[in-house]
Amino acid sequence: MELNFERCYRAVDSRDQRFDGWFYTGVTSTGIYCRPSCPATTPKRQNVRFFPSAAAAQTAGLRACRRCRPDAAPGSPQWDVRADVVGRAMRLIGDGVVDRDGIPGLAARLGYTERHLHRMLRAELGAGPLALARAQRAHTARTLIETTGLGMAEVAFAAGFGSVRQFNDTVREVFGTAPSELRAARRSPAPTGAGTITLRLAYRPPLHAQALLGFLALRALPGVEEVRDGTYRRGLRLPHGAGEAALTPADGHVTATLRLTDMRDLAPAVARCRRLLDLDADPTAVDGALAADPALAGAVAAEPGIRLPRSVDGFEMVVRAIVGQQVSVRSARTTLTRLLTHLARPSRPGPAGAGQEVLGSAPPDREPPGRPAEGVEGTGGWLRGFPTAEEVAGVPDEVFGMPAGRRETIRGLARAVADGSLDLAPGGDREETVRRLLALPGVGPWTAGYVAMRALGDPDVLLPTDLAVRRGAAALDLPDDPKTLDTYADRWRPWRSYAVIRLWRAA
Repeated sequence: MELNFERCYRAVDSRDQRFDGWFYTGVTSTGIYCRPSCPATTPKRQNVRFFPSAAAAQTAGLRACRRCRPDAAPGSPQWDVRADVVGRAMRLIGDGVVDRDGIPGLAARLGYTERHLHRMLRAELGAGPLALARAQRAHTARTLIETTGLGMAEVAFAAGFGSVRQFNDTVREVFGTAPSELRAARRSPAPTGAGTITLRLAYRPPLHAQALLGFLALRALPGVEEVRDGTYRRGLRLPHGAGEAALTPADGHVTATLRLTDMRDLAPAVARCRRLLDLDADPTAVDGALAADPALAGAVAAEPGIRLPRSVDGFEMVVRAIVGQQVSVRSARTTLTRLLTHLARPSRPGPAGAGQEVLGSAPPDREPPGRPAEGVEGTGGWLRGFPTAEEVAGVPDEVFGMPAGRRETIRGLARAVADGSLDLAPGGDREETVRRLLALPGVGPWTAGYVAMRALGDPDVLLPTDLAVRRGAAALDLPDDPKTLDTYADRWRPWRSYAVIRLWRAA
């Protein structure tokens, strides 16, 4: 990926936070790399190199700046929105696929040979998949060192390293210091229970937190998620076990408290939370494009930083979309709550709810460590992840409480996800996934579009037949006829999904 030197240098000279995560500044005279907004003195031009990824800077022999901590910068917006192989690969690497399945597993998921995948990533990002995964492991290791009391061997394996020696060498190389020195220099961490980590998730301002939390609160499913006291909480199903996230928007970051049964799930948990809240978006670019339309300019000015809420579980989002066909948000929530209640499992005895039931998927082998979460009343204290495809496929007819055709659509979806013929992972092929969804009886353009927007992260989806979209369009004096609106919305490309969120708010 070519970086324009003059543009990048101007961003560094002005310490522009909007470019954090877009590129990294390498300073050859000091041997460090920084985020563009680093508060240090602007380096001389002749001593500067720009890199498209932290991994590329590390490959060039540079270590991370201790002042601006470039490893904690927001991710590049393009990896969430791009549908090509490189974008898909970055989402899968962020979700920990390399740590779990290695480079062969990543290449197989993408349908390319390891050599060709390495060549594509190297051309765009200056580093291959192994170096990109290594950079993520280093960041995870630093987080664990500074926020937990885990022993260094436990940190090494939880972060995805194959050996303690590899862990020590990588930390020294990336951060220019030993792991023990990082721990000695840390601030006193907030008291938490075992398996609990509190960290900051950076974003590019502005962020309209009220709109984001309001959207999630309206659709929250009891026992799975809740919004209370300015914090969104939800249960997670992660590759190695269960987890729970509590996300509180603050100035310049979202405070995330994660409770995990297995620390190896830290990186995927963080990646899914960032994706859920759309924290890697570039709101300046989105708002600027939409505000160019006079009909939306007032709404954008009044509410800058509206995000596109996504999902932590693709299967969950498709089920929500099917249940929500031609019914209100409230009716869909009632139906889904009935489904979750049927799949309730008795919780283990505990101080927060002995003998109560927990909505959602079956309990993990052991409860998430730490103090019980302050979950929804009657849930036994813990919020759980959405049920699996196998669990939903086995639900009796009478529990669904919906027309037979829609019920069979959900069963067909569950079977397709369970047998692997439908890939709803963050790195799935969007066009192929939409094609397979449309092949399911009962799935039409609205459902496929809603899934593409929220589960697959497509930033350019319009739902012209959606009743709330049409009402919002009418409220803003836009054409509300589906065909006319579809044509009019071409001016909102490539951010039509964000326009949909604004039309929903206008309705």
